[in-house]
Amino acid sequence: MKTTITSPLSTSATTDFLPLEGTDYVEFYVGNAKQAAHYYMSAFGFQALAYAGPETGIRDRVSYAVRQHKLIFVLTTPLKTDNPIADHIYKHGDGVKALSLRVSDATRAWEETTKRGAWSYMEPQKMQDKDGEVVLSGIHTYGDTVHLFIERKNYRGAFMPGYRPWANPHFQPTDCGLLYVDHCVGNVGWNQMNKWVSFYEQVLGFKNILSFDDKDISTEYSALMSKVMSSGNGYVKFPINEPAEGKKKSQVEEYLEFYNGEGCQHVAMATNDIIQTVTELKKRGVEFLQVPTTYYDTLLDRVGAIDEDLTPLKELGVLVDRDNEGYLLQQFTKPVEDRPTLFFEIIQRKGAVSFGKGNFKALFEAIEREQEARGNL
Repeated sequence: MKTTITSPLSTSATTDFLPLEGTDYVEFYVGNAKQAAHYYMSAFGFQALAYAGPETGIRDRVSYAVRQHKLIFVLTTPLKTDNPIADHIYKHGDGVKALSLRVSDATRAWEETTKRGAWSYMEPQKMQDKDGEVVLSGIHTYGDTVHLFIERKNYRGAFMPGYRPWANPHFQPTDCGLLYVDHCVGNVGWNQMNKWVSFYEQVLGFKNILSFDDKDISTEYSALMSKVMSSGNGYVKFPINEPAEGKKKSQVEEYLEFYNGEGCQHVAMATNDIIQTVTELKKRGVEFLQVPTTYYDTLLDRVGAIDEDLTPLKELGVLVDRDNEGYLLQQFTKPVEDRPTLFFEIIQRKGAVSFGKGNFKALFEAIEREQEARGNL
């Protein structure tokens, strides 16, 4: 099988029944939301945004929302053990629960997706306070992950009803240049990728714009397959990975084992200056994968001329790849939890619309070195 690239769907009303405005926020279920919020603020440069908990009338959980430019993370912790959030954390560890999508009509989004076969997670509900109203609805996707549809065109508050503005005047870390969610990658089980490709096509009107088989994404020891799903207007992209046969355990298999099921493997965050962003993140203690320096010996032969100097790219371990539209630069953190599950990608696009196929071998060999150190290869 060869790699295939196609264009996103037309944005006309006749083809795009679910026009998405982008990612609204990513919600993580975590064991200690207060400490997790501090981590994302101190290490990644997020700012305090909003808080929900007993003080705001929420009795079963606390949530901290943090923001950096158009990126919003919500960190949520249960207050008691007899709680679905607590069950989620016990099973999966800290991880992504909700990939929330901005829409102009959350009721219609729920109706359109559920009538096409989606399993409802949340029927449309209106939340109101003095700053206006937000309408939410939601559906299930792979594993215990959900998509929430967020309609906030009639809301003027800090985040949404049920939250109060949250700020710490004594702790306001500077940002690291992270701008918005570029894409979110899901790991699914053996022979499940095509099932979820069909789900996104039929239920959400997405299109498979890019496909990689086990010949594209393989090393001496392991392999995986991946398909990139894109919303009709191209604002939201969800690559989906599944394991492939190899001599040893692939990164997807390791994830599935330690996450105890399917889930969101990583969130890719965009920047306009990856050298500055990764440099700052490293100063704050974020750990990144490192490819061998020999990767850079033939880099320009492979990708052609680029604007950046090779020296800082080499020092930081930034990867570069080119497609017909331009080139991209990317770097990947090590897992940010003790379980080898969730990690982050930092990406700068300079015209490229692809996902770094030319970097797969070097990247996955770097991941395998980490797997081997953990005894999981």
